[in-house]
Amino acid sequence: MKLREWNARLHGLVVFRSLLDDPVVAKLLDLTDRMEAGAPGYGPVCDAVAQFEAALFEHTTNWGSYLSAAVLEAETVCVRQAASGTLAPALQTALDSELAFLQALCGLTLDELLTAAGSATGQAQELAFLPRWETSSIDLPAAYAQRMSEVGKKGYGMFAKHHVFTVENGQLVPVKYPDPQRLSELPGYEKEREKVIANTKALLAGMPANNVLLYGDAGTGKSSAVKAIANEFAPEGLRLVEVKKNQLYQIPDLMDKLAANPLKFILFIDDLSFTANDDNFAALKAILEGSVGGRAKNIAVYATSNRRHLIKETLTDRTGDDIHEADTRQELMSLSARFGLTVTFQRPEKARFENILAELAKQHGIDMPMDQLLVKAEAFAIRAGGRSPRVAKQFIEQCEAGVQK
Repeated sequence: MKLREWNARLHGLVVFRSLLDDPVVAKLLDLTDRMEAGAPGYGPVCDAVAQFEAALFEHTTNWGSYLSAAVLEAETVCVRQAASGTLAPALQTALDSELAFLQALCGLTLDELLTAAGSATGQAQELAFLPRWETSSIDLPAAYAQRMSEVGKKGYGMFAKHHVFTVENGQLVPVKYPDPQRLSELPGYEKEREKVIANTKALLAGMPANNVLLYGDAGTGKSSAVKAIANEFAPEGLRLVEVKKNQLYQIPDLMDKLAANPLKFILFIDDLSFTANDDNFAALKAILEGSVGGRAKNIAVYATSNRRHLIKETLTDRTGDDIHEADTRQELMSLSARFGLTVTFQRPEKARFENILAELAKQHGIDMPMDQLLVKAEAFAIRAGGRSPRVAKQFIEQCEAGVQK
């Protein structure tokens, strides 16, 4: 393939147009542009080669592995249509053509590129001192077909690279370093979590799944349970979107976009509560009840709260001047009923607290007689305001750090 064809095919990407925004691919395009322009001297081309290699080497020295990963993770019109079960013949033709070109591009070396430039540069010898990137051969069409068949688990675009997201200005933003909490690290409350896990498995299987309210005492592991479940089932196609209460009004539009995604999503609202005149109250009702088109089958809302009824109600609310006060109060208190599954996390009794301590001590390798450990932990819990898994973990971490002896 001549230099002009390499350059033209890169500029002419349609299905994989988004690859041109990739910082490394963009540097390669700039390199072929400069070589095709036939800039005098070897400075401009040398600079372009160096910039491309510097960008590539930040990730890997193998150009083929980098490009193939970028292709497999790219969000394209083809992968979106294939996820919904249809792909137009024209798009299939374009996809096949571009995959064949990109497979050839995976094997492109600097020497081959200089040879392709021919007399347009005459700089092969001058650039011999530059490092050479590595390449690897891959059956890209087959790998892409495999990825498309697994799009419901591996996703595409940023959903292929990350599994936890937050919301900024109505847009999803990936969390690069999410909480690594695992279910195996959460002793106690197995029966409570099992209900949430079963609901999550139903969501992943495409079966009817409930919105979930996890409520109970502070420090009992409600938030940790949701995060650990998200980590556990990420390979099965589960993604977690953490939403703040003041962002609830942005969520309906976001849910409409996610509804067409083949992955499954948990919208996670932590520490949820409202005042009686809170504007976010109506926004959450709309999210839980769904739009006129019905609730998206690939999305469920998981919320945690220390309040069973979510609304902070005062005695004044009960003795106000609202003529239909009973109806109004019922409206406020019925919000929690819109969660199909409610799971209670109560402060642990002594036996459960001791079991949690024993398991955490084992996980962290704490070498202390159990009776001594329990006595010290009870004293620590009294100072900390009561028993809870959070208090148990804090105590064990202090033991690990040598604070508790």
